[in-house]
Amino acid sequence: MILAIFLGVLMVGILLGLPVAFSLLLSAMALMLYMDMFSADILAQSLINGVNSFPLLAIPFFLVAGEVMAVGGLSKRIVRMAVTMVGHRKGGLGYVAIFTAVLIAGLSGSAVADLAALVSIIYPMMKSAGYPLGRSMGLLASGGIIAPVIPPSLPLILIGVAGGISIKDLFLGGIAPGLMMGATLIFMWWLLMRNEDLEILPKATPAEKRAALRDGFWALLLPVIIIGGIRFGVFTPTEAAVVAAVYAILISVFIYRELTWGIFFNVLISAGRSTAMVMFLVGCAMVAAYLITIAQLPQQLAELLSPLIDRPRLLMLVIMIFVLMIGMVMDLAPTVLILVPLMIPIVREAGIDEVYFGLMFVINTSIGLITPPVGNGLNVVCGISRVPMSQAVRGTAPFIFAYLLLLGLFIVFPSLIIVPMRFFIGA
Repeated sequence: MILAIFLGVLMVGILLGLPVAFSLLLSAMALMLYMDMFSADILAQSLINGVNSFPLLAIPFFLVAGEVMAVGGLSKRIVRMAVTMVGHRKGGLGYVAIFTAVLIAGLSGSAVADLAALVSIIYPMMKSAGYPLGRSMGLLASGGIIAPVIPPSLPLILIGVAGGISIKDLFLGGIAPGLMMGATLIFMWWLLMRNEDLEILPKATPAEKRAALRDGFWALLLPVIIIGGIRFGVFTPTEAAVVAAVYAILISVFIYRELTWGIFFNVLISAGRSTAMVMFLVGCAMVAAYLITIAQLPQQLAELLSPLIDRPRLLMLVIMIFVLMIGMVMDLAPTVLILVPLMIPIVREAGIDEVYFGLMFVINTSIGLITPPVGNGLNVVCGISRVPMSQAVRGTAPFIFAYLLLLGLFIVFPSLIIVPMRFFIGA
């Protein structure tokens, strides 16, 4: 009954068009009223405590870093480097998009930021070269969702806070599956484009390649600093966010000289707004998580899934199908903040590696960003490119299918994630 009340009030609020944060607050209040323990003081205190977390400090700094990279010349130079390296191959601009998506993912950690950068820079090039528009948009959208998986990743920070999972381990564990997602896109793009008659860019000379590498060196150094610093204990993921922001600002000002005071002011305003929205959502989700714990909803869900506790792969399959269905109609962050506190006790009881579960959850919800009927990632790419949604959906379908096959492989063979994760962690 309690589970039905919580989910019912939450869904009604969302269907009425309320922001997810307010819907979460309403569902928490409904639980308090049902349990006859309503207190405005508890609501306010839980809301404040929900965002009073040191790891969450990483969010505003990574948002600043991502914004600075977009306007400070780092993203542009990565694209140029990708063009000189692989642009001359058949379907080369598609490989440029994938290569760029993986590299930018290691800079910003935000799917929306990556999608905006990819579409605004690469889509005009693909359009003028005569690439199929639907498939081009599908590839760009599918490449953009690698960002939540490869560190630094804002969703991995959220899932670490919501589930009590080591953010450092999530960051280092996300490297291998993120690269596998990129490899999956390369194979699918080759499969789709092998018989297409496409314009091929001229091959860059060795001098042009050296110049592009030299120009993009400082941008490429950022993910090395972040991942290396976290791996060897130089700084925590939260401190890495500060390092990333300061590094991006210094490079944009003193090396590339494209960041002015006026642009930087707009960056701070944009990052501040995004931070406020994310933090309020986190706070409301933590209020709901507190009431979920008090109402013993995880125990009720565990009872429903108890026949699968001794069969972890089947349990993961059921959880992933459920998460995929939710991710098709709800954005990534609220899905993480609502479902992870419910599911993490069950996952631990089943003996499933919690870092593996966290990474699988983020991969799954990332796929939901480009899956109809909502597909917030598709909305971003269609809004920037002005391509009809129906065309983008058709172009994305083969890549979604490839991602789902990869997700299935991760369920059947967890070691594909766990083994490289332990290697990077040093366990």
